[in-house]
Amino acid sequence: MPVSIVVGGQFGSEGKGKVAHYLAQKMEASFAVRCGGPNSGHTVIDQSGKARIFQQLPTAAILPGVKLAICAGSYIDLDILLREIQESGVGPDRLIIDPDAVIITEEIKQREAQSGLIGRIGSTGSGTGAAVVARINREESLVFARNVKALSGFIKDVPKILRDSLNKNEHVIIEGTQGFGLSLLHSRHYPCVTSRDTTAAAFLSETGLSPLDVNDIILTIRAFPIRVHGKNSGFLPEEIDWQIITDEGGHEKDIMELTSVTKKIRRVARFSPDVVIQSIATNNPTKIVLNHLDYIENSQNKLESSKIINFVNYVQESIGSEITLLGFGPDILVQKSSLKTWK
Repeated sequence: MPVSIVVGGQFGSEGKGKVAHYLAQKMEASFAVRCGGPNSGHTVIDQSGKARIFQQLPTAAILPGVKLAICAGSYIDLDILLREIQESGVGPDRLIIDPDAVIITEEIKQREAQSGLIGRIGSTGSGTGAAVVARINREESLVFARNVKALSGFIKDVPKILRDSLNKNEHVIIEGTQGFGLSLLHSRHYPCVTSRDTTAAAFLSETGLSPLDVNDIILTIRAFPIRVHGKNSGFLPEEIDWQIITDEGGHEKDIMELTSVTKKIRRVARFSPDVVIQSIATNNPTKIVLNHLDYIENSQNKLESSKIINFVNYVQESIGSEITLLGFGPDILVQKSSLKTWK
């Protein structure tokens, strides 16, 4: 069955939204599904060249021909979701929401703010973790998407509708969130992890589909892995300063990234294979995307840059797997097999 799952292979912000949008467009997907909560922002460039950040909707929201789904394993900040729906002009004819998706209420946000997680592990404070706890505790006060009047027109049986689409051999893209190194179950860096599992298997389960439906798992990694702001956010091997990337790459403008949600300066490091190797072993990807290659060298002919070619070869050798797609900037993806200079 034609299901593709996009999963992060490091500590998040690997460009999953960019990749999911690319696949939805290239494969003429029928549905794009978003997992997770508002603690993860996915960036995509729209037709006007504007960067759009989505915390709840799939990045395929900017593709009018693709229908959208928010799965049962999702956690919804109602204000953020309604804003994204309005800004994207999405109606019930395009968006379906599982009735069992959980609403992050103000009371749940307060719990997370008072838990100390923001200071202790660098949590974004979105309330996602506290909502997960409330769900596990079977709290009677928990609010589901089916309980919210403003969402009533969008509430549908997501697994059944996706199953009907798959039975017609239509393509479904599942857009996972965060990265393998943040997995609650599989990361080696507990407690500096997120509140959920972040593997392809987990995203599939949250969506309500079968392993037999999957024919593609796309692992997304980046040339310089990042973690969120603050030393308390967890282990980051070979950590460096953004100025080093600027200087070594010969960039005229300073290279620096802010977190999509909290707008704080990200921590950054040189490429390290360990977490990627673990992610490959767990996710068994069919394709691997390597993003942010433009950071390696400020070259007009990036596809012919020996420095970038050598770096990609180093990554392939260190992780023991082939890179399938090369990512440059916020919106460029190139099939490596199509480049003569890379063969």
